Amino acid sequence: MNGESSSSAVNSELMSAPNGVHINGVEPTLEQLEAELPVVMDGQVPLGEVLSRVTQAIYTELQELAETLPSQSDTARKRTLADWVVKTKKQVVKLYAVAKWARDADTVQKCMNITAFLMDQNQQFENSIQGLTWARQSLDPARLRNHDLLTSLDVLTTGSYRRLPTAIKKSIIPPTPLTDDEVIKTLVDIQDAIRYRLRLSEIIPIEMSHHRIADGRVYFTAPNLFECSLCLNGTRKGDGWFFVHVEFLIKIGGDLITTQEFPRVPTGIIKRHITEEVDRQLALYIPYPEPQQPLPPGVELPPKEELPEDVVDTPLVRVFNFLQMMSLSYQLEILWYQAERMRALGWGEYLTVNMTPNRKTLTVTYWIRKPPAQQQSHNVNAPKIPLMGGTLTVAIIETTALQRANGRSFRSKTLAELQQISKLQSKRPSDTVEYLKFDIRWEPAQGALAIALPREETVLPKDLLAVDADDLNFEDMLRKVILRHTKLLLARLEFRLSMPGVTRSVFSGPGTISLVEDGEFRALKLLLCADKYLLITIDTRTGRITLRDVGELAATNTGSRVAQWTELINRDPASLTAVLFKLRLETIIELVEQKANYLGLQSYRNRPFLPNELQKLGRSLGAVYIRLQSYQAHYLVIIIENEQFQYALITTSVIPDSATTDMVIDDVAFLDPVRIHGDDPTISIRDNVDTKGASKRKKPVELAGEPQRSPPRTGFQLETQLLREIYSYCCARVAYQTVEIQLKKRNIPYSYHNTNDYAPELGFIQSSIARSVPALSVQSRDLLRLAPAAEAAMPNIRVIPLNWWSEKNAHVVTCVKLKYVQQPLGKAAAGTSTVIRPSKRIVYDTNEAVVSFLSENIETCVDEFLEEWARVSKMVVIAREVAQMSKEKDWQDIRLISFDLQTVEFVYSGDYVVSITTREDLQSTSRYDLRFSRRQVGQARSDSFNPHDDAETYLRAILRQGRLTPSLHHLVQILRDTLPIVVELEEIRNEESQKGNTGSRPLDIFPKSAGWYRLLYGDFRHALDFRLMTEQRVAIYDASHSLYDLSSPPVTASLTKKEEDMAVDTPTPSADIAGVFLQPIPDFQSIVSECVRQVVGSGAVPRGNIAPVDIGVVCDTNSVRPLVRGIHTKVSEKLRGAS
Repeated sequence: MNGESSSSAVNSELMSAPNGVHINGVEPTLEQLEAELPVVMDGQVPLGEVLSRVTQAIYTELQELAETLPSQSDTARKRTLADWVVKTKKQVVKLYAVAKWARDADTVQKCMNITAFLMDQNQQFENSIQGLTWARQSLDPARLRNHDLLTSLDVLTTGSYRRLPTAIKKSIIPPTPLTDDEVIKTLVDIQDAIRYRLRLSEIIPIEMSHHRIADGRVYFTAPNLFECSLCLNGTRKGDGWFFVHVEFLIKIGGDLITTQEFPRVPTGIIKRHITEEVDRQLALYIPYPEPQQPLPPGVELPPKEELPEDVVDTPLVRVFNFLQMMSLSYQLEILWYQAERMRALGWGEYLTVNMTPNRKTLTVTYWIRKPPAQQQSHNVNAPKIPLMGGTLTVAIIETTALQRANGRSFRSKTLAELQQISKLQSKRPSDTVEYLKFDIRWEPAQGALAIALPREETVLPKDLLAVDADDLNFEDMLRKVILRHTKLLLARLEFRLSMPGVTRSVFSGPGTISLVEDGEFRALKLLLCADKYLLITIDTRTGRITLRDVGELAATNTGSRVAQWTELINRDPASLTAVLFKLRLETIIELVEQKANYLGLQSYRNRPFLPNELQKLGRSLGAVYIRLQSYQAHYLVIIIENEQFQYALITTSVIPDSATTDMVIDDVAFLDPVRIHGDDPTISIRDNVDTKGASKRKKPVELAGEPQRSPPRTGFQLETQLLREIYSYCCARVAYQTVEIQLKKRNIPYSYHNTNDYAPELGFIQSSIARSVPALSVQSRDLLRLAPAAEAAMPNIRVIPLNWWSEKNAHVVTCVKLKYVQQPLGKAAAGTSTVIRPSKRIVYDTNEAVVSFLSENIETCVDEFLEEWARVSKMVVIAREVAQMSKEKDWQDIRLISFDLQTVEFVYSGDYVVSITTREDLQSTSRYDLRFSRRQVGQARSDSFNPHDDAETYLRAILRQGRLTPSLHHLVQILRDTLPIVVELEEIRNEESQKGNTGSRPLDIFPKSAGWYRLLYGDFRHALDFRLMTEQRVAIYDASHSLYDLSSPPVTASLTKKEEDMAVDTPTPSADIAGVFLQPIPDFQSIVSECVRQVVGSGAVPRGNIAPVDIGVVCDTNSVRPLVRGIHTKVSEKLRGAS
């Protein structure tokens, strides 16, 4: 059908068919019928959104568990995890059920669509019924009236309406409008008449004396009450006033809803009531006007009240009296509405609002309580708590004559008298001004919260409570009263707690209890212990006493317990003192346990001691026992006395064969926290413990130089640092025995001395009480009698145990002063500090030449020190010998360039540098690492290669041969003697590497030992050997000949044993069978002879410094370079010619 789809055609046919008859026999399909149904999604939620929210919630909870579980105990973690699993399983099961139900979502959706379709059909039927009913009801009045024949005849005969009512004519035919000039003249005339009346005859109340005339009316303003406008009915003397408008001069505070409900300008029924009443008051004594039409028979107007001749009508006074009452009533209604709003916004259970029938008195009662249950009243003599806190009454009252006189100023009184004389003369006014005001009274209930207030304290200042028309806010007014009541109650409670008696010694100290005022906040701040405070507040809304913890106390799990105490106090306020005592003791114990938990310490409130054992600790309110982690039989006891803590270290033991594991106290040592925490305490830890007299209180540990202990008055100030130090001190007393046992096993005597001057760089491992504990002193001859380089140490060695406070093992610092002072050089000496730290376990004070060794395991501290000493002492010896070589050996080019107790780096010739480092292998054998480089003294390391680096494996073995000093000299000698060989060979290597692109075979140069180098040519069949001999001689020979060939060599062709290689690790004859792999160099003897003649003839080598042999040549180290170059050149040419 003109491009339309078949479905559209079917739908159009279906819609046009009458009564569901199908046209042309075409019946719509089921899909087409379903498409006609409305889609209803009301109450449907996508399954994907539910899945997403559930998975996100589970993931978020898992993240929270991952963050919070590590800080909980093992039992709490398991319980929390089990609860979470159960809850999550329920959610997943619900989600599974929802997913099952979602299978039928299409069917449910189709049913909902059908239901919506049927509801639409039903609504259409109902609308049709209503339309028919409305048509029936409206057709009857729509019928035409009978024809008005008389009016039709008038119109046809006269051409106008004679019988038309006058009211219709006036309503249809507009009157002739006044011109602008006429309007202005009328307004001016009426304003003149108003001004004349006000100045000569009308009595104006002084409160309305502020007026202005404009727009044809007069505006009267009564401050804080209203502003109204009046106008005259005419300019004649008998014409009266009529009311135009009024505006109440108020501003409403609080929420905007009240402002909307009570506008400044009244509207609607209120304005109509005010208009009618004001007009009535204005026309009270004015006669009725003559009626335009005679009254019906029997109808008479009520008689007007007439005034005596000596009385003058004062309508403005009556208007003021009425509008004054209306303004004050309006304000009182606003206050009542605000009070009801407060009840609706949460104050309903604790606030009652009552208004008298005359709407002049508002009574509000606050802090309403429910009557207590009968079974809760156990004590008959207990004072009963009133069921309310107090009453606030706001009333409109009329002031007395004396109050009026006192309330007016002299100017106002004078103006009133002049007005009376000038306008009334000897007559009297018909009405007098009524002076109304708000009277606010507060009456607190006696005995509220079981606290009686004196009468004189409940008298409020006059300026505290007043209804301010510029800020009408009942909530603010009520809060002022409640805050005043709260302050009086808290002040009386403060006085009660500070009274002499049981609480005098606890809460009467300076700063213990104070009244806190911060804006509208009132609270009684009570110091429980240390910096833990308790705020006692009275809830403004409910009037209930509330305990709130502040400071660190708020971080503990005391919320539920504080809530229980609060409930107990509100049920029985007389129990407040007893509750505070219990709360104080619990808080002190929790403080100690909290500090112990912060430090990871295990604390107990009770231990299974025998009853008489606790007497050894003295009289106390309670105690907390902290077990030393590494020493299970020792406890740090924090004793709670009346005004302070007492500290003691006890040693316990379990009674054998005890069924209940009863314990006894073997030793008690009372500690002085001031001495331990002081700036320079020196406390001896070697106390003589008398276990037999442990029942007597032992004296605290004495300071050196002070014979008597003065008890510190620190109160319940327990800082984490202080507890850590006291605990660490206790651990130190026990830990020292571990070090002493190791020394005793080695039969090493020791003594004690102060620790005032050990390495400052060890501050990171020091405790703040490290100076309170003495160090051990050991003689070096006793401790280092089996260690190497014992002569390098001064006689006294200090052993200082540290790190007792750590959860890990304690540390020990051993300080050794060196005899041979060798200042560090290089990077270790950079900067202005005289203290260096070459490794984690070593600190060196270069100014004092003191080396401090750190041992992280107190059980093996002596063994670790000896191991580290073996390393450091070797480096010190090497550095000292290198520094002296330039003088003793006359080696002027040897310079020490770096030294840091771990590594020695020095120049052994020219710019050739070697760095020596020692280490220990698995068999505790000293091993050395050598690193070769090149650089000038005072400059950075260059990129040039040091050829000695190839022989590092052979050279480092030299230091392990015998004593360290001669081995070091031997190493330096070999390095200096082999330097010409390796330098020349390195140059040959570089030249050959540059010629590598010419196609010639590369040669290889490598060491065979410390003084033996081989040059292997590219054919791998010919080679030259260069070997260092005694007396700075070098042998250059054909590598195919072995120096260890034992088969009767000719005398002229072999070297004697004295002239053999100086190097160590010389291979055995069986290890180097040269003839098997290498071939003799052709004409090598003639090549050597020719080279010797050339170098001798050129003068490069003296004749006496060179000697040819049958397999090569022997020369000194200074002549080796030209020979190496010449022989290599000719051998290369020979080999290339032979190939």
